[in-house]
Amino acid sequence: MNQKSVSGGLGINGRRTVSYIVLAIVSFLCLFWFYVLFINCTRSHSELTKGFTILPSTHALENLYNIFHGSLPVIQGMINSLIIAASCAVLTTYFSAMTAYAIHAYDFKLKKFMFTFILLIMTIPTQCNALGFIKLVDRMGMDDTFWPLIIPSIAAPVTFFYIKQYMDSALPLSLVEAARIDGSGEFRTFNSIVLPLLKPAIAVQAIFSFVGSWNNYFTPALILHTNEKKTLPILLAQLRGADFLKFDMGQVYMMIAFSIFPVILVYLLLSKHIVQGVALGGVKG
Repeated sequence: MNQKSVSGGLGINGRRTVSYIVLAIVSFLCLFWFYVLFINCTRSHSELTKGFTILPSTHALENLYNIFHGSLPVIQGMINSLIIAASCAVLTTYFSAMTAYAIHAYDFKLKKFMFTFILLIMTIPTQCNALGFIKLVDRMGMDDTFWPLIIPSIAAPVTFFYIKQYMDSALPLSLVEAARIDGSGEFRTFNSIVLPLLKPAIAVQAIFSFVGSWNNYFTPALILHTNEKKTLPILLAQLRGADFLKFDMGQVYMMIAFSIFPVILVYLLLSKHIVQGVALGGVKG
């Protein structure tokens, strides 16, 4: 028995060591490309053509000055991206949570059909309805505005499905019934009781929604035409598509680095709720 227990202990320690090694390798591979990005954004175009170096160069401020004082409105593009991404994150999480709450807390005839129908919408690619969407936007007079990029985020089947699955394990119906007995209205119950319980799930989906909207190039490129209304991905594509005489790879790398800072900031602000959600799931397990 003692030998078996010792061998079992060694086996556990060995598996733990292998897990740490694998995690270290994966973490290195994930972070290495960020390191390459930040090194390259400190180099000039001529230095980048010579190949990669481990140490940073001295052209970071020059590249930053060039993207801010170039022909493209980078600051306005960041403001536009922030407005669209933040609005989409708020609307997506709130209305998806409200839809999931309706499916979770109410019983009606078409409940299973509605749930299945919403999931079926997930299988339709955005590109399939792009032409009809553009025609609809043009007829409604919303072309070259932010509204066609913000309003459709209210309907987000993927976010709804994730929050619904989380709600099944974290929101007992007895809590909702107790609130109703105490005289709480449905909106008050949802905003004061349900939403605080869904903070971890909402934080995760807010990050996904923010990043997805922030990096979205396809739909904004079809809707936005004025430089002052374009988002950062469109301006970055224009910068990369400049002619040979105006092309500067150092500016491209600096603009890419500049564009990911808000995403990192949003993740740092919401990571506490993500960790709480993982810990809550572990306690329930």
